[in-house]
Amino acid sequence: MSKIKTVVFDAFGTLFQDSPEHWNNAMEAIIRQQGLNVSVDTLNQAWVDACGDFHNTRSNPGADFQSYAVAWQDAFAAAFRALKLSGDPAAAADYWIRDMAGRDPYPETLEALKAVAQRWQVVVLSNADDVFLGPALERLGFPFAASLSSEGARCYKPNPELFEAMLRRLGITPQEAVYVGDRQYEDIHGAGQAGLGTVWINRTGVAPEPALRPPDYRIESLLELADLLGT
Repeated sequence: MSKIKTVVFDAFGTLFQDSPEHWNNAMEAIIRQQGLNVSVDTLNQAWVDACGDFHNTRSNPGADFQSYAVAWQDAFAAAFRALKLSGDPAAAADYWIRDMAGRDPYPETLEALKAVAQRWQVVVLSNADDVFLGPALERLGFPFAASLSSEGARCYKPNPELFEAMLRRLGITPQEAVYVGDRQYEDIHGAGQAGLGTVWINRTGVAPEPALRPPDYRIESLLELADLLGT
């Protein structure tokens, strides 16, 4: 990959831990704090259902932009209505945001970033609001050359416009960048559409979806990345 100048990382699920267990723990805390008489699974399902339109349409060309903060509060309001719960949607969404901001990095994240940064510029491009992406990156303490959120660009992955916005900011071509992410649809398919090279960090062995663009490379640990890019 001799033409590569910049390695662009996804944030949550790639650099920072983002598993179903994290989401369940956050939902359990919301239930406990608000004294809601509902199970985690039941509220989770109602909330996911309520998020459906947002997730299914947010990356459509010409779609009105909606931040996670607004979408999550709306989803909690809809979930509470559906389950006839007297919960506080704003407080629930605020907890969700603070939980995301406090996510721990994967154990290998810093070591891998330092290895990559010895040869390439390192930046972050994430479907996220600045209010939780910024604190997470600050806590990590790594000197990224740049970062861009979906909120900052007013569009979501896999829309190629988000990747193109980062390329314009950096003044590089798609061929000079590689994108590293954990989701085939948002990260690999999206970055590939924009012409970037792609690396799928697939820690759990998820089977690829044949209808989507395949990654150029697959890894199971970020520690594999520096050697891979240097070949």
